[in-house]
Amino acid sequence: MDTRKLGRTDLDVSLICLGTMTWGEQNTETEAFEQLDLATSEGVNFIDAAEMYPVPPRAETQGLTESYLGNWLAARGRRDDLVIASKVAGPGNGLTYLRGGPRLTRNHIKQACEQSLKRLRTDYIDLYQIHWPDRRANFFGQLGYSHDPEEQSTPIEETLSALNELVREGKIRHVGISNETPWGTMEYLRLAEREGGPRIASIQNPYNLLNRTFEVGGAEIAHREQVGLLAYSPLAFGALTGKYLDGARPEGARLTRYTRFQRYATERAEAAVRAYAELAVEFGLSPAQLALVYVNSRPFVTSNIIGATRLDQLRENLASASLTLSADLLNRIEALHTEFTYPCP
Repeated sequence: MDTRKLGRTDLDVSLICLGTMTWGEQNTETEAFEQLDLATSEGVNFIDAAEMYPVPPRAETQGLTESYLGNWLAARGRRDDLVIASKVAGPGNGLTYLRGGPRLTRNHIKQACEQSLKRLRTDYIDLYQIHWPDRRANFFGQLGYSHDPEEQSTPIEETLSALNELVREGKIRHVGISNETPWGTMEYLRLAEREGGPRIASIQNPYNLLNRTFEVGGAEIAHREQVGLLAYSPLAFGALTGKYLDGARPEGARLTRYTRFQRYATERAEAAVRAYAELAVEFGLSPAQLALVYVNSRPFVTSNIIGATRLDQLRENLASASLTLSADLLNRIEALHTEFTYPCP
């Protein structure tokens, strides 16, 4: 499998990154082990987790994902072969069971990292990411920024300083951001240059055929500053597989089990999905392969984070790494993008 450089670091990460947020909720530990065995056998060396996983987040399951990954690392003895990423949660989202409500302060970050290290059964995390900002901003599908001059948020300086301490202690190697805006990205870079680091290596934001908003402000930064995108939700919660068309709700599927995930379940989104699915079939691809290969092909993408609940899904997704899109097909995709411009934020 092809690899790409993680920012300006010395790490090479696989084009496909294995996402883990279903482990502990939709997947058992045994199934997580099977996914890891399959993915690594196919050349995946990049695994992404988070302290709040699995999703949907619950106090009863919080941390299980990291624990499953840590148990597998211990059982297989593969730690030094892999790039392990995790994340510290920001405020809100009902996570009051996490440290009384997580913030991105020095104490919260250092406590979160220590707990993740224990669950992962490792001495260090290769890429430690801020899961979302500690301020009001446009993320998780929100549009129309509204400024609050009275807002009480943790300054990015404090967050970055805490991360710098962890780097110096050897507990994390590199840092990244997630669900961040162009302003936030540049602020992290500005402060790192002023304070002497650490410099963010990546940004993990949603990116798929239904949501290409990263291209508006993020892609230029990714190129010019070498802060590549770790694209999450490349299949738009599974919508781009076509399995939810015409109101279908397959047994066990995410949108079947959890009604809260409606970001990609609009009428306009369904029309776009149908058009992309028909295009995929015309060119001899599955809808999922079309969606994934498109993300893989973007030059500002460092790695494409895929997740699956079944091994057959994972095999199909992994196969996207060896596929390419013809110029004709890329032109057809852009024509559909013109017709269905940003159907989902």
